[in-house]
Amino acid sequence: MDSAIKPTPIPTEEEDPPNQTTALLSFNTDSSSTPPSKPTTTTLLLIFLFITTCVSLFAAIGFAFLFFSSAKSQSPSNQTSEPIAQFARPLTKLNHPVVLLISSDGFRFGYQFKTPTPNIGRLIDNGTEAERGLIPVFPTLTFPNHYSIVTGLYPAHHGIVNNYFVDPHTGETFYMGSHDPKWWLGEPLWETVVNHGLKAATYFWPGSEVNKGSWTCPLNFCRHYNGSVPFEERVDTVLQYFDLPSSEIPVFMTLYFEDPDQQGHHVGADDPEITEAVARIDRMIGRLIEGLEKRGVFEDVNIIMVGDHGMVGTCDKKLIILDDLAPWIEIPQNWVYSYSPLLAIRPPPGFSPSDVAMKMNEGLKSGKIENGKYLKVYLKEELPSRLHYMASDRIPPIIGLLEEGFKVEQKRLKKKECGGAHGYDNAIFSMRSIFIGHGPQFARGRKVPSFENVQIYNLVTSSGVPMSKSIVLVEATCSYLVIYELEYTMLDIIYRGFAEW
Repeated sequence: MDSAIKPTPIPTEEEDPPNQTTALLSFNTDSSSTPPSKPTTTTLLLIFLFITTCVSLFAAIGFAFLFFSSAKSQSPSNQTSEPIAQFARPLTKLNHPVVLLISSDGFRFGYQFKTPTPNIGRLIDNGTEAERGLIPVFPTLTFPNHYSIVTGLYPAHHGIVNNYFVDPHTGETFYMGSHDPKWWLGEPLWETVVNHGLKAATYFWPGSEVNKGSWTCPLNFCRHYNGSVPFEERVDTVLQYFDLPSSEIPVFMTLYFEDPDQQGHHVGADDPEITEAVARIDRMIGRLIEGLEKRGVFEDVNIIMVGDHGMVGTCDKKLIILDDLAPWIEIPQNWVYSYSPLLAIRPPPGFSPSDVAMKMNEGLKSGKIENGKYLKVYLKEELPSRLHYMASDRIPPIIGLLEEGFKVEQKRLKKKECGGAHGYDNAIFSMRSIFIGHGPQFARGRKVPSFENVQIYNLVTSSGVPMSKSIVLVEATCSYLVIYELEYTMLDIIYRGFAEW
């Protein structure tokens, strides 16, 4: 990322000393920036006079803003305006930064309150937390979200648009065991790390087994997925990396747990099985912390704990049956690429997607289809732009969005069962997961607003300044200060800790 002129917050007595960078790893992924040419003496004088005028003007505006907003800023409901990775603490034993990225699959935001979680609580109390959860990308499914977390890209751009999908050009099917690099676009974190001559280690993560670019899934540092491996063994293997000579310790590691997602699909989000699964994850975090402490490196390691999506309870009484649409249009089973919670339809040649979508919506809105009002069908290019789910041929032309907890099936069956699902619109709160950051690059006891998980890649690798914010000094104007204030991206909010507006 290019550098930009940014305001520097004044640390309080309780804060750690300011860090020179917000990157968690000691490299920058943007190699395209070049230093500006040296300005002339005359130019510097003009700039000095211009900036002095601007500063005076904005100082007056700033004083007025602070005066009139002081009452609001004292409101207890305001979020803490502290950054995620602003204050670095010195390393005590490791000679380089280390990031350990942990995923607890299906860890819905709020699960941490289901049962005592002293170890997760310790990370939260002494680290940084997304106060209202981490926002997944759409669709809120496991493979699209895990790969978005490590690439910083939306599914339409990194290629993993669903857990299962078909390439319309070749007819080939992607499934969760597909390791051909043609499916996996973008550059995941482990590839970024080795591109910079450093070591990465993955103990399970979607895409980590794919030999792509400079990443070869090395035997000692890359585990092929095996869900039967005990969680304890996974933690202990990661801990063993810290027994290597300091220069050999990978700078980036992943650790993955299937819980509590696998329980959630069977029993929903509110069941004693979920409570026990959350307690088990907490015990694994405790095992990790204890092992790092024994090695004297716990405070040196940047731990990022996330989930990929949330979970919501479903029951068969909340069904929408496609065969019920027959009076308006017949939707054969071979048109449907996924049913719930993401309805994806690709009509064969000769059928107009817009005509199919129109007739489906006509039937759903008629009041004659059971639960029809809880499904809305879109052409993919007409989906809300916030979903970022259009720019890929792998996405079928017709997408149906379901309301929370509802399901689509082809035909009506006699079964009556309840369970849990995810994959819904990422604006639904039950789809949110968790973000916790703990370590030398994270402020202690800080809360930040919710943000999308695509920002985690940037958090790990970059200085946190979007390229669009690069402002060369000689181009500075008074209006620049206003534009910069109004155009903060969510990445800026993560780093700067701005309250939501």
